[in-house]
Amino acid sequence: MGMPAFAYRWYFGAHGLKSLTQNLALVGITPRRFILVGMIEEMSDPKRQAWLHRLNVLGRAAACRIS
Repeated sequence: MGMPAFAYRWYFGAHGLKSLTQNLALVGITPRRFILVGMIEEMSDPKRQAWLHRLNVLGRAAACRIS
């Protein structure tokens, strides 16, 4: 996101996450948690790469649990 994650969650009420949660519930899927990353454009390249690595690790761990 281009805005800080806390602003999206607190001020805007995370409307996109609420919609996603409700739609997934229609097919019986319940997300365990959400990870919001904000202010991407303002991050330095090393910090951005660290976030991408962290999200990659989390995604791979989730894929292993599903398989």
